[in-house]
Amino acid sequence: MTTGIPPLRPIVVGANHRSSSLALRDALFVDDAAQPGFLQTLKDAGLEQALVLSTCDRVEVLALHHDLKLVETVALRALAQRGNVPVDGLAGELYTLADAAAVRHCFAVTASLDSLVIGEPHVLGQVKACHRFSRDAGLCGPELDALLAAAYQSAKRVRNETEVAERPVSIASAAVRFARDLHGDLAGCGALLIGAGEMGALVAESVLAAEVRRMVVTSPRASRAEAVAESLNCHVGAFEDLPQLLAEADIVVTAVSGRQAVLTADQVHQALRKRRHKPIFLVDVGIPGDIEPAVNRVDGAFLYDLNDLERLAMEGRASRQAAAKGAWAIIDEDVAAFVKGRPERVAVPAILSLRGHFERVRDQVLVEAGNDAEKATRLLIGRLLHDPTEVMKDLAAGGDAGRAEWEAAERLLRRLFPLHER
Repeated sequence: MTTGIPPLRPIVVGANHRSSSLALRDALFVDDAAQPGFLQTLKDAGLEQALVLSTCDRVEVLALHHDLKLVETVALRALAQRGNVPVDGLAGELYTLADAAAVRHCFAVTASLDSLVIGEPHVLGQVKACHRFSRDAGLCGPELDALLAAAYQSAKRVRNETEVAERPVSIASAAVRFARDLHGDLAGCGALLIGAGEMGALVAESVLAAEVRRMVVTSPRASRAEAVAESLNCHVGAFEDLPQLLAEADIVVTAVSGRQAVLTADQVHQALRKRRHKPIFLVDVGIPGDIEPAVNRVDGAFLYDLNDLERLAMEGRASRQAAAKGAWAIIDEDVAAFVKGRPERVAVPAILSLRGHFERVRDQVLVEAGNDAEKATRLLIGRLLHDPTEVMKDLAAGGDAGRAEWEAAERLLRRLFPLHER
């Protein structure tokens, strides 16, 4: 017999670096402090299993629900409210994925194959943090847990079986190597991180590991800078103070990835004048770039972008493409296995409920029977069979109306248990 309730479907509604503008993602951004309230909004609107993943690259609602339209409506309204924009204003900048496509997207994001810089290591930790927020909000059921557990396992395979994860770490190491070539010992240097992109944070971590004197984080959106500064355990600077922050920095890392330059040649020239032409090492890991190419012509400015760092860090594009191809093959294999196993997982709650019922009856019988094993087993059999026996009697006595149900029940019993004709 079926319940008539449609199965839960994985559904993703969100905006990422390909679908939307940086300005919109900044407006929609859900920082840690706002997570509980945002999740409560989803819960109050009828979602029972959901999380929100909010990073520099994306803001997405991942939900498990049988009604695709409901999830899409709830997510759109919640995101519009968060960004203080009309729902119509999100048109064309958001996407909706469902079923196998949503599973594949979830796996790819967790494995960092859908990031601006493929393989950057922060997103896995971000997904796990959002998973914890969902659990704390009472929005994480067995189906969402199973989906994320499978995504984590697939991400682990990608990192262990391919070289995808080596690229970002190598790029960050290359940046530190270039900085040392210019400044020597970095212990006396000040550093500035502009923006909150994951690759920028990774380079900043490597610079901090080189024991720079001071690191300051700033961003057009203050809450982004505060979140990154907290994770790096360093200082926050106001974005309007950028000219002074730039003049104080020996190493500058930009990771805004907007559609306009964050640093111009004139800004860098003015900063160098204040520094009495002491050189500045600039690392632009934005996609698209954050620093005007004309900065290369400014005396005292040494600008490196991702391509420059990559040439030092990796052997060539062919090896990166091969690694990415292998990673996607792993994702597709794991998605297929997960989707194939979903119907089997539907039975798990009922199986657990049945086992729990049997355990409770067993505990009651053991108390009643004491140390009499024969009495205990007789009581156990009688108790476990009582309700099914009564139901079968009712079905058998139901005439023509109950005959079909009885025949179906009898067939199921013979499949479940090795019954023999008497």
